[in-house]
Amino acid sequence: MNWRSIFITFGKVLLGIFLFLLLVAIFTLTRVDRSPIEEQEFYKKTLQSLQDLPIQSTQGDLWLAGWAKANMTPAKPIDLVGYAPRGPYDFVQDSSFVKSIFLSNGKSSIAWLNLELLIVHPHLAKSIETAVKKEFPEISQVIFTATHTHSGMGGYMPGPAGELAFGGFKEEIVQMMTEKSLEAIAKAKMEVDTVSITYRKANAEELLANRFIKDGPTDPFTRQLIFTKKSGEKATLITYSAHATCLSSKFMGLSGDYPFYLMKSLEEKEFDFALFASGTVGSHRPIAPGNQVEDIMSYASQLDSINRLKMTRYATIRNTSLKNTRLDIQLREPHLRISDNWRIRPWLFDWLVGDTNAHFDITQIGNTLMISSSGEISGVFYEKWEKLAESKGLNLIITTFNGGYIGYITPDELYDKHFHEVREMNWYGPGNGKYFDDMITKIIEQSGI
Repeated sequence: MNWRSIFITFGKVLLGIFLFLLLVAIFTLTRVDRSPIEEQEFYKKTLQSLQDLPIQSTQGDLWLAGWAKANMTPAKPIDLVGYAPRGPYDFVQDSSFVKSIFLSNGKSSIAWLNLELLIVHPHLAKSIETAVKKEFPEISQVIFTATHTHSGMGGYMPGPAGELAFGGFKEEIVQMMTEKSLEAIAKAKMEVDTVSITYRKANAEELLANRFIKDGPTDPFTRQLIFTKKSGEKATLITYSAHATCLSSKFMGLSGDYPFYLMKSLEEKEFDFALFASGTVGSHRPIAPGNQVEDIMSYASQLDSINRLKMTRYATIRNTSLKNTRLDIQLREPHLRISDNWRIRPWLFDWLVGDTNAHFDITQIGNTLMISSSGEISGVFYEKWEKLAESKGLNLIITTFNGGYIGYITPDELYDKHFHEVREMNWYGPGNGKYFDDMITKIIEQSGI
């Protein structure tokens, strides 16, 4: 074989490789859609659905509540979820729990379910919701929350992405979590008694920071609902917007990170029961003294102290009205990007990730409006929304990880910045900052005492 024939053969191989890669790119990649979100049909339909949203509303004579937890620590080590794939945990630093608060005004009832997990995946949420509807048909709304620990267990996320990056999938883990959720609700219902409900808010600005912009805006507040029985027994649902990422990414123990120790501290000092729900964590990091277990214990203790000492609002919820509804959110095609202007095609995203169950759970307890989101919302929006709520006589509590997950919701001006949260984790394209701002603003405007 002479050099000319070698060169021709080599050229054909290169051309074949090029054509193959070109076909793969055409089949799997497409351009980012930057058309204005307010011009999209899904935007108009969702805002119209919100305008026409049916709301279940009852007026009771008193508040009834109960609370309980169930241990859902696996019998054997399973993969950790958070940061990057780490394999099974080596030891149990903290047991993992599912916690529930059951609330009724005598006419209708709801239940919060908090799981010490990274997120509440749609597959897990569906399993639990189906079981709750069958076992407790009187509960009109189940509100999921997660602590968002990055050192929690996996095993509940199906699909290739779940298998490869999020702790694998084991149906027996989903079934166990479902059974433990039912156990927690059943125990909570058994402990029901008349309660008073108060709303409390405190400024803990020194313990979190903006992840994107140095000295940038934050949502610095803890927000609480406090349930007090006539016996003096007390429970609290508390939110905060710092990511549960205090522990090192190399830590190989099962842990609830700072929310676990915050709840423990609250239960040791002031409450009989504490449930932590992640707030608007989408752009907030904790300012912890270090990344070891003793450091997160110290951080949680600081947060507990500040929560008690720097209170900015305390008010009793006297109106015993209970309202709830659900808004399903339509979105752009998936926009998981590989560069500024290129993304993987929707079919590939759907194959990798599966159902994202985009929605808001909306609950109004007297004059306290609670919005639970599938999007990991940035706290930088909160100040505007809270001022609007206050102008209508409402307390506002926003939580995340409601049994759906659609990635980060951050200010639109950050969309082309090279941050992990606004590229790899912004799953549905440009304009979602405005979209969520418009939806939540409208929810608040339509609410009232």
